Amino acid sequence: MNKFKNLISKALIFNSLLTFGMTEATAGVANVGLATTPNQTVEANGIKFSYRSFGKKTGTPIVFLQHFTGTMDYWDPAVVDGLAKTHQVIVFNNTGMGHSTGKVADSIDQMTKDADAFIDALGYKQVDLLGFSMGGFIAQELAAAHPDKIRKVVLVGTSNKGGGDHLLKVLGEAFAQNNGDPRLYLFFTQTAQSQAAGKAFIARSSVRKDRDPEISKEDMNSHAKALITWANTPDSEFNLLKSIKQPVLVVQGSNDTMLDTANSIAMYQHLPNAQLVLYPDSAHGSLFQFHTDFVSKVSNFLN
Repeated sequence: MNKFKNLISKALIFNSLLTFGMTEATAGVANVGLATTPNQTVEANGIKFSYRSFGKKTGTPIVFLQHFTGTMDYWDPAVVDGLAKTHQVIVFNNTGMGHSTGKVADSIDQMTKDADAFIDALGYKQVDLLGFSMGGFIAQELAAAHPDKIRKVVLVGTSNKGGGDHLLKVLGEAFAQNNGDPRLYLFFTQTAQSQAAGKAFIARSSVRKDRDPEISKEDMNSHAKALITWANTPDSEFNLLKSIKQPVLVVQGSNDTMLDTANSIAMYQHLPNAQLVLYPDSAHGSLFQFHTDFVSKVSNFLN
């Protein structure tokens, strides 16, 4: 229980700093797509899910699965809009997040069931998944449970089940830096080049005016419980990974301290049909730092 309380305390500061960073960041030029597409809703199992969908209307759509405490507005328009040039992209808030109704789940299992219900409600027989961080946990569970529904999977900055978590330690280190937006420490390395990429990412992801509501303390507690429980549930034989038969692209930074880079390498080794991309001088947010190359590699993989 103390572990959860310590994480929530740090996470509350984390979100407060994020909100400050979004207010203070340079807005730049508004993006057509993630920053301007109106929110829509679709109902499933009594839940009204908020989402945005845009891009190409042909081919298999990509459903984005977000990180710990994040809403649709924590995605990078350079990534989402970049992929929308060649694919239909769908970002959404899972149960209780942002403008979606219902109670935020406190388990990855329930988050997975809710995401599955959302996909079914949209009427798609098959989709591709892009799961970032905690979203990668959900993507793995969905791919394993629904091989007919999930065509291909992109796992970014994430971990295998039972891979452990370093959030308490790393969040504490981030707050000790006192350098404004903690994502500059958590998502990027401390080199000048990576920090410059981080500041550019924060500016890009701050342009939307009607942003989703931030997560509450209670819901943050649920997210923390879900993340910590799944990341510390033993799967020593990598049974979940071995059950995922679809093509998977694993993407990671060279020095992810939140979800260890070594875990992504282990995922690549134990997934039956996987490719691995490791970006240099990068951390948890490698997809944002190398967004142009990331979009290109993901597009080629999905095509």
